[in-house]
Amino acid sequence: MKHLSTDPYKGTRDFFPEDMAVQRYIFDTWTKTVESFGFERYDASVLEPSDLYRSKGAQNEEMVNDQTYTFTDRGGREVTLRPEMTPTVARMIASKHKALSFPVRWYAIPNLFRYEKMQRGRLREFWQLNCDIFGSSHIASDVEIIALAHRLFIDFGANEKMFSIHINSRSLMHAQISKVLMSDDLFPTFLNLMDKKSKIDEATFTSEMKKICKNGVIPTISSDTYIENILQSLMHMGITNVHFDPTITRGFNYYTGLVFEVFDTSSENNRSMCGGGRFDNLTTLFSDDAISGVGFGVGDVIMRDFLQTHKLLPARYTETAPSIAILPMHDGLSLDAERIAHHFRSHHISSIVDLSGRKLPKMIGAAQDRGITHILILGDDEHASQQYTVKNMVTKSEQSGTLSELITHLT
Repeated sequence: MKHLSTDPYKGTRDFFPEDMAVQRYIFDTWTKTVESFGFERYDASVLEPSDLYRSKGAQNEEMVNDQTYTFTDRGGREVTLRPEMTPTVARMIASKHKALSFPVRWYAIPNLFRYEKMQRGRLREFWQLNCDIFGSSHIASDVEIIALAHRLFIDFGANEKMFSIHINSRSLMHAQISKVLMSDDLFPTFLNLMDKKSKIDEATFTSEMKKICKNGVIPTISSDTYIENILQSLMHMGITNVHFDPTITRGFNYYTGLVFEVFDTSSENNRSMCGGGRFDNLTTLFSDDAISGVGFGVGDVIMRDFLQTHKLLPARYTETAPSIAILPMHDGLSLDAERIAHHFRSHHISSIVDLSGRKLPKMIGAAQDRGITHILILGDDEHASQQYTVKNMVTKSEQSGTLSELITHLT
């Protein structure tokens, strides 16, 4: 009999408990950080009408044509597994904009799908933290969104030497180079070339740029008051690893102003990890009401790579471990051990019973490996006397008494 493969679908991952513990650590830290900025969580279905991604300005052409998982459902509707969250949140904002009190700060950790070439930090299924501010065009909201991206890395234990933030502006670029392009229609081509500058050789970049510029003159992009005000404001907040970078353009067509990316500075993982910017016209896909927005996204795969590269992951993430393990000395005590665990749980003390039948040292070792902080060894004497001892595996201290007395001690 031919057996099925145990491998997951190409480009996706299985999350075994140890992997899920890391994933939960990342999600929990993200959540704590963004909610400290006053953001509210939202979500939506992974399925969207394909037209959402084909609408002019909603996405880049490469993603729409080559990287989406698209199919026709049984009702004859063309559906796409969402490759990105910004069009979805713009749709949601547009649907409720008359009832919302702007500005709003929303975040989500959506499951996303892109059929693209796999490489370090990039898979075909991933999760991504998305944070957006809608309804404010003030420069302060641009500063706040960059400060949030900065804080995300700091809250994992990083320092500013481990990452750098590169900022630019689409509107700045357009104002400075539109007069030297052969035509304004070539602005997207210019953005694409600037985005590829670090990935192609200088001769190819120069040759391609001369093809779209009048008289072959390659423009120089320089900072302006807007950019300098952002940098100065962040400096006053103690954020010093931000600088102007004219090669930052971002791939999506909907960006209209600020664009930025966060880079890992380690030579082992020297790549863009996080990016975003301002999009002031995206909601006009759904109505005539233009609602300004600014936001960013950062993926779970890239975040885990960063934490591993800089040795910032805890040795073992133990928040999911139960507080106490009940260790029965033989199988005949297992049911009584379950009774004791149930009693602890009824008082909101997470508990687990070791049903392995192993020798006591093995049970204790397994509890320690799991990160369990307390154990209760259940032998015949404890069963008969209803007096128990709980040992703290961290401090090595012990507390004895009835279950009620131990519960009082543990809570």
